[in-house]
Amino acid sequence: MTVKRINLALQGGGAHGAFTWGVLDRLLEDDRLEIAAISGASAGAMNGAALKAGMASGGRIGAKENLDWFWEQIGAVADDRVVAWMDAVAPDTPTLATAMANSPMAALMNMSSRLMSPYDSGPFYSNPLKPIVDKFKFDEVCGETGPDLFIGATNVRSGKVKIFSGNTITSEVLMASACLPTLFQAVEIEGEAYWDGGYTGNPALFPLYAESLPADIMVVNINPLHRDDVPTDTQAIQNRINEISFNSSLLRELRAINFVKRLLHDGSMNKGTMKDVLVHMISDDVLMNDLNVATKSSPNPVVLARLKSAGRAAADTFLAAHFDDLGQRDTVDLVGMFDG
Repeated sequence: MTVKRINLALQGGGAHGAFTWGVLDRLLEDDRLEIAAISGASAGAMNGAALKAGMASGGRIGAKENLDWFWEQIGAVADDRVVAWMDAVAPDTPTLATAMANSPMAALMNMSSRLMSPYDSGPFYSNPLKPIVDKFKFDEVCGETGPDLFIGATNVRSGKVKIFSGNTITSEVLMASACLPTLFQAVEIEGEAYWDGGYTGNPALFPLYAESLPADIMVVNINPLHRDDVPTDTQAIQNRINEISFNSSLLRELRAINFVKRLLHDGSMNKGTMKDVLVHMISDDVLMNDLNVATKSSPNPVVLARLKSAGRAAADTFLAAHFDDLGQRDTVDLVGMFDG
């Protein structure tokens, strides 16, 4: 059996990271794949850390179980029978997402984030992610077993991306990578303040260019690249601004990859001067177009379950269509994306 080594690039997107949970759950079931490295931001960082720690202690099964554990802490339901019952009685996803966006709780959160700073709570402030990330086994997250792990965060003062790896990954690093500044206070690490890594690398691809790593980079995209309709109401406008902002850094890196590929392929640059990476993407823009900022920030068990199921299905579809392409060619049309 041929085993193909791949790198994973995991986007952030709050509770929508449950889609990535489903993708990883399916990829871990395929013995033909070896995950060599993971670069993640925000929810992608959490997924990456959970996978690596679980794999260190229990292999592929341990990685799946640790991902399940993490998302149960966020709000997912573990019992498949309960999930099936909730899914059956809940409305369709667009209706559920609209209801969540129009709920009094969502309105209160939206107003609070606009009128109040997370610093207004003073000494009573605590990062809500801390009780969860403190339970991660960082000797395994930082260990040599399993894929290399790269976590991105945004330096507040310089505006630059900071990549943490190896023993530099801590509870504070994971909280920094997922630190939305309208909700959380900046996370201090060695005298520097950090915000969500998605602003400057969602996720950062450049750590995956190392010669020791395989050429294939599989991006798990959870922020829709395209929407057919132009948003007109306040919520839809804010939602699209959020998506564009958190895709901008990824698109810049993909454009740079496309430029390097063009130079290599037309002979303007000698082969071997720069790495000719192969880009793949797993996404479900149809589902993500039905969701919104409210479903990102308020984990709902039904939405989480549907996201996980969609992630598994998307990964299954990719493997059926493109497994043979891994190691051979891109499955993302970068030329069409940027030159078309």
